[in-house]
Amino acid sequence: MEWIGWIVAIIFFLVAFAGLIYPIIPSVVFIVGGFLLYGWIVSFDEMNWLFWLIQILFVVLLFSADTLANLVGVKRFGGSKAGMWGSTIGLLAGPFVIPVAGILLGPFIGAVLAELIVSRSGLKQSLLTGIGSLVGFLTSVLVKGGIMLVMIAIFILFVAK
Repeated sequence: MEWIGWIVAIIFFLVAFAGLIYPIIPSVVFIVGGFLLYGWIVSFDEMNWLFWLIQILFVVLLFSADTLANLVGVKRFGGSKAGMWGSTIGLLAGPFVIPVAGILLGPFIGAVLAELIVSRSGLKQSLLTGIGSLVGFLTSVLVKGGIMLVMIAIFILFVAK
């Protein structure tokens, strides 16, 4: 049964990493789901209160990293709240509107349009905000990927025999 638990957990972890590229996939749900399904299939014995405390802290860190990276990226390049919201909407809609390139173009276009339409910023500032949103998104992907790797490593340390 243990190998089935590992296969299920690994599949869930891979889906979680796909969520870095397609933000509509809730990565944190799949990471924690992998832990829970492994425990349900194999055993929760090795996953004690310390394991869950550490993982909960990392879950909070994952949510914070996502929001902060986008905010810092847009703000550092002089963007407004409208630029941040436009970037977020573009991030969610981009992959559906432009299937392959939408993951990168969506936040950029969303931030630029929001700055132009809502904040009435000039073209130069709007483009800078778009670049900031792209930098924030890419930073977020790297940070979240690193945090997820640490979460999985801690899981392996606790459950590997």
